[in-house]
Amino acid sequence: MRRTISLLLVFCLLLSVAVLSGCGKKAAESAALNDCGLIHEPEFGGVYITSAIEDFNALGFRYGDSVDIAFSNGYTLTDQPYYNGYYTENGESLLVGYPGYDYIKVCINNGDDLWDIAGLTEDDTATVTLNQSGKYLDIQNARDIHYTDERADYDSDEIFANFRCVSVTGLKPGTLYRSASPCDNQHNRATYVDALIQAAGVRCILNLADNEEKIGGYLADSSYNTPYFQSLYETGNVLPISLNMNFASAEFQQKLVGGLAAMAEHEGPYLVHCTEGKDRTGFVCLLLEALCGASYGEIVEDYMITYDNYYGINRNDDADRYTVIVEHVLDPMVQVVAGDGADIRTSDLKAGAEAFLLNAGMTETQLASLEARLTA
Repeated sequence: MRRTISLLLVFCLLLSVAVLSGCGKKAAESAALNDCGLIHEPEFGGVYITSAIEDFNALGFRYGDSVDIAFSNGYTLTDQPYYNGYYTENGESLLVGYPGYDYIKVCINNGDDLWDIAGLTEDDTATVTLNQSGKYLDIQNARDIHYTDERADYDSDEIFANFRCVSVTGLKPGTLYRSASPCDNQHNRATYVDALIQAAGVRCILNLADNEEKIGGYLADSSYNTPYFQSLYETGNVLPISLNMNFASAEFQQKLVGGLAAMAEHEGPYLVHCTEGKDRTGFVCLLLEALCGASYGEIVEDYMITYDNYYGINRNDDADRYTVIVEHVLDPMVQVVAGDGADIRTSDLKAGAEAFLLNAGMTETQLASLEARLTA
């Protein structure tokens, strides 16, 4: 009898430990994660569910699955795609296990902050259950692309740094450059960007990713080695505006207008960058290209150089993925500039860009100054 009681006590103890560790996980075959803690991710607006990605996948979840998410305050999301990247349309929610993240994250892609929308607090928890296995696997497979941070894997410094001079109709040659970050070295590219912008004679940088505090942290790092960027920063020629990715939001547009108005008060050539020089940089550059008179085709060509640089995706070598990225990533950005209901391939994108900036708070005088700086 005593032995039976002892075994029962040991079993109960082990069960308690299992529940208290790792958010109270169910067995792997049930593909469920129960009562997991939450952390607010305010920079891009989302909710970390405190399960490591590998632990979550070990429960039986797979990228491309459909999942249901229930928060303890009663807010629910059903039929959510689970991807390893931000593969939904703008404004659509998803669960993402992005490489390098500590935890899985649920958010609205390029949209408002889900933490606020759901009314969450740090005392709330989340339960994730499998809705349908592999429902979104086709999109996962098409968009599942990766790059390395090793210079030896790329054919040139320019490709590695995703650095180029933007060249489209109406834009003054040698005026606008775009690249990965010259100060945030998390992808080992900053030193290369620094040398390239110095060689190009860049005189003003619109930094879309950082604020003053972040830049101060980069400069204080003992491994910091981008002296040209530092010289521009110390002379007031770096304009950090710390954008999120919700380019349809008032906050994004107001910050961008402030940054572009300030940029127009400086002499070029100009560099526009975020972290990778891909999404936020892509939107701002297509907006400026449209403002100068570029066609939809020219905007596509410039934007997709980034995907060729990082992933080797181009019309000739990977036409299917090329098309998916244009249609699902770039076209929604162009639509924001063109306006709701406009045909992005035939509409007057210059007029759309002007209306976008004016509606976001730019004055006619500021807009004229910006155009004068950029156009031939």
